[in-house]
Order: sequence, then structure tokens, then C-alpha cells
Amino acid sequence: MGADRESTERATPGQTAGSCAPEPEPVLIAVVAASASEPLLPSLRALGRDPEAQGGAQTGIPVRIEIQMFGPEEIGELAGWPVGLMVVDGDSLGGPEIVLSLRALKDHARTPILLVASGEAGAVRRAACALGATEVLIRPLDPVELQMRAGALIALSQARHEAERVTRAMTRHVAEVVAESEAREREIIQRLMLAAEFRDDDAGDHLTRVAGCAIAIAEGLGLSEREANDIALASTMHDIGKIGIPDSILLKAGPLSAEERKEMQRHAERGHRMLQDSPSRLLQLASEIALTHHERWDGKGYPQGLAGTAIPLPGRIIAVADVFDALISERVYKAAWPLEKARGYLVEHRGSHFDPSCVDAFLSRWQDILDLVQDRPTSSRAA
Repeated sequence: MGADRESTERATPGQTAGSCAPEPEPVLIAVVAASASEPLLPSLRALGRDPEAQGGAQTGIPVRIEIQMFGPEEIGELAGWPVGLMVVDGDSLGGPEIVLSLRALKDHARTPILLVASGEAGAVRRAACALGATEVLIRPLDPVELQMRAGALIALSQARHEAERVTRAMTRHVAEVVAESEAREREIIQRLMLAAEFRDDDAGDHLTRVAGCAIAIAEGLGLSEREANDIALASTMHDIGKIGIPDSILLKAGPLSAEERKEMQRHAERGHRMLQDSPSRLLQLASEIALTHHERWDGKGYPQGLAGTAIPLPGRIIAVADVFDALISERVYKAAWPLEKARGYLVEHRGSHFDPSCVDAFLSRWQDILDLVQDRPTSSRAA
């Protein structure tokens, strides 16, 4: 049917032979017929500024129209094309069944399809609707009605494409805003970490190791990468409440008195209060961790005395990570424990101090823990 096409060469819509600069993209009308459907073409050309219509009458939508004809054996070429309207001559094709094949083509599940056919109007419309046609015109054709229906369908197609374009643009914008917001959250967290490092030169490495252990435990429990990373990042503020602890207690070399211990334990609630009112998801998670990382599986922890699964999972994860790193780190009041001894402590207190599943997850990633400690050694292991 090459000689029946409105273009002598099937080019991408919007391009003309020999043109250097792209023209405004026209609306492509694909006429699907087994033979030339001349009665259709003059009315379709009149819809817009069709080059073949010598400037065309402005009887339809104010766009440039490009018409191409496709035989039944050529409809596969329409896959992926930006077609504004498909006009199907059901009479020349022996029936409307080809509509089903057009609907199956890539990118044409929602392209408007106008079926032109003869027969009893109700029966034809029911059959066309079942096959996926958008609109039906019954012969004999009224050129004005054809123009009105085709113009309305093209306008619908353009409106849908514009809505999709706007949706894509809005989706990109929302993604950019979310990414920017998350970047700001992470910057806030990192700057709050600096506050802890001002109080304790070893705090930065401690927080890094706790975060690394948290990722290992979370992954061992089957949490997603995002969940693991969020818990790790939020964990860096688990001791933010210690900002309010006097140095005389925080850096005391000897054992704490009962009153000093009470004051030290208040850091969990203080950290929670510092972070809890934030609308940030990460800071809310950090607030939860700050409040619950000293709770114990057996209910003998502080500040709330929660037990078992009443303790939020992030708090149970950080309880293991924090205690392990505290044991292997040198402090003014104690020497660093060997790694195997600290591991043994976790095993011994599995089910009493610690959530058994968190300890098991930690042990399942033991090699990762060893690599982490080697990369970020405690002060007593630094070269």
C-alpha cells in the first residue's frame, strides 16, 4: 500500500525529507485499511494544517495533521509510534477484529481508535467496544460528524499525553525535592555527630563502628538495604543526650556513685526529647533508638523497663552493637576487651540482656564485624 500513503516515505512524524531543523511535531493519524479509503481522507485532512491540503481549512483542531495509511500486514510498524488517532476501516478489513491486534501493540493500549464500519449500529458498537475501540461511526459517513469525532479524539489524546508529561515532570520534581530533603536530614545528623566528637575524641570511630555493626545485624535479620542504612545512620545519635552529662561524670576514671549513675542514665530520655518533635523520619527513628537502646530483653533495662518485642527492633539492634563496641574499646575507666571475649559476652547474655535473634544475626556476620574493626580500630588497637 506504499503508493496510497500520504507520505512517499514513512519517516518519523515531525520530520520531512531534506529538512535541517525539526518542525513542530504533527499529530499522526494512522488509517488502517485494506485498500485506499478515499472517502475518509478529505475529511481527515480538513482537521488541521495538513501539508497535503495546501494550508488546509481550519475546521478542526489547530494542529498540523500527518496522515499515513497502513495495510493489515503493516500494523506492526505502528508499535512505539506516537500516534494521535487510529482510524480503522472495518469494511475493507472484513470486520473490526483488527482492533484487538492494534490494542496489543507497544504504547497503544490507550491510543484512541475510531472504527468506521457498516451494519446495525447497536451490534457494531457492542462488538467494537468489546474489542477495545474508543469510538464508532456507522456508514454512510457524514463528513462533519467524522471531523467532529476525530477532532475530539485527537484532543483527548493530546490532553492525555500532556497530562502524562506533566505527571512525569512532577514525579521528577518530587524525587528531587525528596532527595534534597533527605540530604539535609543526613547533614543535620552528621553535624549532630560532630557535637558528640567535641566531647570525646574517640566518639566518631565508636559511632562509625556501631553503625557498621547495626548494618550487619539488620541485614542478618533480613531487613532491606534502606532499612539497614536508615537504622545505621540514626544510630549515630543514640548517645546524643550525653551532651547534657557533666564531664566530671562522663569522663570519670573510677566507678560512678548511685547518683552519678542515675544522672548518666538520664541521657536516654534527654536524647529522645531532643529529637522526638522533628518531622524528619530519620530523626524520629534516631529519637526511638536514643530512648530504647539501653532496654534489655528481660525487662531489666532503662529508662522504661521494656521487655522482649515491646522494645522497638532498632533499639534491640543498637543494644547489641553498642555494647559490643563499648566492650572492645578502651575507656578511662576500663581496658579494651579482646574480640572473642566480647563475642562470648553477647552469647552469654543472649536471651537476657539481648534479643536472641539480634545476637544470632550479629554472629552470622562475624567476618564482617572483624573487617569493620580492622578498618576502624579502637584506640587500643590503632597502630
